[in-house]
Amino acid sequence: MATQQPEPVTIVNVGYRSTNYYVVGAGSARLLIDLGWPGSWAELTGALKRKGLTTHDLTHAFATHYHPDHAGLAQELKRAGLTLIVIDAQVDAIPLLAQMVKPTDGYLPLTLDGARVLSAGASRAYLARLGIAGEIIATPGHSDDSMTLVLDSGAAFTGDLTVPWLAFGDGQARVLQSWAEIRRSGATTVYPGHGPAGPVPPALEATTDAG
Repeated sequence: MATQQPEPVTIVNVGYRSTNYYVVGAGSARLLIDLGWPGSWAELTGALKRKGLTTHDLTHAFATHYHPDHAGLAQELKRAGLTLIVIDAQVDAIPLLAQMVKPTDGYLPLTLDGARVLSAGASRAYLARLGIAGEIIATPGHSDDSMTLVLDSGAAFTGDLTVPWLAFGDGQARVLQSWAEIRRSGATTVYPGHGPAGPVPPALEATTDAG
């Protein structure tokens, strides 16, 4: 029997408020990567509409990390019928999200009812069932729960992972290790949470403070 070929992947940026949100499409699956600002449902649906999409076209949702500008509409998207993909190492960060928002932000607290919680190691098999060839890897640095989705095509969705040349102090080694993992995963192009896409940065040596 012939091996099933991966579906061609499309990437559409539906960002707003200086934050990038990506729709990764393969076959009938549409995965939204990063999930809007709290209270901004109309802005998200407007951004989708400008790209010829609606929330009904989306099937799954994934937050690279649980900060307000990347997971603010997670509960609303879940209620709209999307399956929320959560890596088990992110679960403890979800309750903290409510502490980062103001009452006037319109944040709807996220529950895990109906969410698909899995380990990073199980992500490749799960994504393959959606027709998406890739994996989710842990890339702490910006936050403990930061994850990166790396497609076999070379696209890496890094959220707010600090670029290597801006990493200093106690967290530098962690950031550089995360970028090393991204390169080991075969990534060639970074799709960040803010700013334009670009090539994966080269490896940098860690610096030490002079004593």
